[in-house]
Amino acid sequence: MKVLAIGSIVKELTPAQRDEIMPHEVPATLKLYLDGKIEQYWFRQDKPGVVFLMSSGAVDEVKATLDTLPLVEAGILAFDLLPVGPLAPLGLLLQGK
Repeated sequence: MKVLAIGSIVKELTPAQRDEIMPHEVPATLKLYLDGKIEQYWFRQDKPGVVFLMSSGAVDEVKATLDTLPLVEAGILAFDLLPVGPLAPLGLLLQGK
């Protein structure tokens, strides 16, 4: 299963929080990438936040994984989770219908 995890900053970081949290956030995110849980990642262009394309067996697993990130634990970053899959109607073209 693929899940788009759309992250939004819900509370502004103070300078002290930035100094405390970010040295842990970046390695935690990188570990998820290296473990194959995050397949791709982007910064949002519309507002502060990130978008991850994640691979998992269930949306609940993705939520549990993201809940371990320091910014999420601190209540600064929140994710909307959107399960996605193949565009099934394209199969009709292959069947000639």
